[in-house]
Amino acid sequence: MLAHVTERLRGREKVILVHGNADMDAIGSAYALAECFPPARIYAPGGLDRISRMVTEKLGIDVKESCDAGDHELIVVVDTSSPDQIEGDIDIPDGSLVIDHHKPTGKWSSMDLICDDARAACSEIIWNIVKDCPDIGRNVYLALLGGMITDTGHLQFANAATLRSFSEIMERGGLEMDEVLSLMKMEQSMSERSAVVKCMGRSRFERVGDMLVAVSLSGSFEASCCKGLLSAGADVAFVASQRDDVFRISSRATQEMVRRGIHLGDMLSDLGAETYTDGGGHGAAAGISGIGDAEAMLNICVKRTMDEFRRIKSGSEPV
Repeated sequence: MLAHVTERLRGREKVILVHGNADMDAIGSAYALAECFPPARIYAPGGLDRISRMVTEKLGIDVKESCDAGDHELIVVVDTSSPDQIEGDIDIPDGSLVIDHHKPTGKWSSMDLICDDARAACSEIIWNIVKDCPDIGRNVYLALLGGMITDTGHLQFANAATLRSFSEIMERGGLEMDEVLSLMKMEQSMSERSAVVKCMGRSRFERVGDMLVAVSLSGSFEASCCKGLLSAGADVAFVASQRDDVFRISSRATQEMVRRGIHLGDMLSDLGAETYTDGGGHGAAAGISGIGDAEAMLNICVKRTMDEFRRIKSGSEPV
């Protein structure tokens, strides 16, 4: 598989695309490919999240938000489970290379898909692709480690394979842990802190046994609001925003709930398929967005989580 991927990447002029509001895993993956297999341009047509924007500035990573795919020899998409997550009217031709670690949605069926959903971060897959390239720059090592840290909740949700890759990159790059953490350190802004506090005041919760699911609405910082609800005691949290007729929901679960059988990525992927929206992610962190009513979608999320709680309480196997 790796030989096939490196053969496609080597020497071709390429565009590397990432999903909207691109996180550090997406940017780290794209940057490593661009540096190790030039020539390449990185496009994030849906913009960057706050952490990845800060890191791109620190490391001098050139990311274009206005996308012109043009007549390049190859289009590569990384860390993106569905073409619906690529914002803008971008023509991705059949046979383009897609490298991902999310549960397959079936929406890349006409592409050359390389997917390993056992990986906690796409950066792990990319590391296996680039690790034998000569003269890997220090910033590439940092970017890949940043991707792994953010997608595992600062290694909280890392598995043994992630830690092996992480250790190997640190050793190869001659890096210390404090260098990686300081790269992504960002103080909460007043607007983020305010959003989390407001979200807590609007929240409601349901309970089955010792398990709590909390939901709320927010105008921004949905992921941070989810983390705030978990810190307050929820086991699973959903936070939604509504802009005109478009909704977006972020969700988080504790690792203990994942061990007990909750998988938010599967839940929101199934819900997305049923409602013609775009959902998916990982066991402990997932999202869904599309046309619809945020409150109604939150209610569905609560119902499905409660069903899972009841299954866990009864000791039944996952359906």
